[in-house]
Amino acid sequence: MRAVAEKDVGSAVAVAGHPIHAMMVHFPIALIISTLGIDVLYWWTADQFWVDVGVWSAGGAFVAGVLAAVAGTAELLLVPGIRVRVASWNHAVAAMTLIAVAGLNWGLRLYFPEQVLPHGILVSLLASALTGLAGFYGGKLVLDHGIGLIISTKQ
Repeated sequence: MRAVAEKDVGSAVAVAGHPIHAMMVHFPIALIISTLGIDVLYWWTADQFWVDVGVWSAGGAFVAGVLAAVAGTAELLLVPGIRVRVASWNHAVAAMTLIAVAGLNWGLRLYFPEQVLPHGILVSLLASALTGLAGFYGGKLVLDHGIGLIISTKQ
C-alpha cells in the first residue's frame, strides 16, 4: 500500500502545470447533461428546433469526450502513480462506456431523428447516469489521491 502512495501522480500531459484532461472534461459533462435537458424540452414542446439542437449537443458531447479521453488515456499510461490505482481504471472504464453511449446518442439523432422520443431520451438518461459514475471515480482520484493537484517532480 505504501508503494502505491509513494508513486508520482504529477501530470504528464499539462499546460503550465495544469492537467489538460481536468481542463477538458467539463465540456462533455455539460453537453451530456444539456442533451438530456434538450430532450425534455422537446418532449414538452414537440418543437423540431429541439431535435436539431440535440444533434449538435450530442455531437459536441461525443467529440469533446473523445478529446478528453485522449488526454486522460495519455495520463493513465504515462504516470505510474495514476496507473496503479484501482479508481483510475474504474474511471477509465466508466468514461469509455460513456463515450460509446454518447456516440450512440449522436448517431441516433443523426440517422433516426424521429426516434428521439422515446429512445433518444432514454439514451440521454443512461449517458447522464454514466457521467455521474465516471465523475464519481474522477472525483475520487482528485480528492482522495491528489491526482492532478501536484506538479510532477520531473518538471
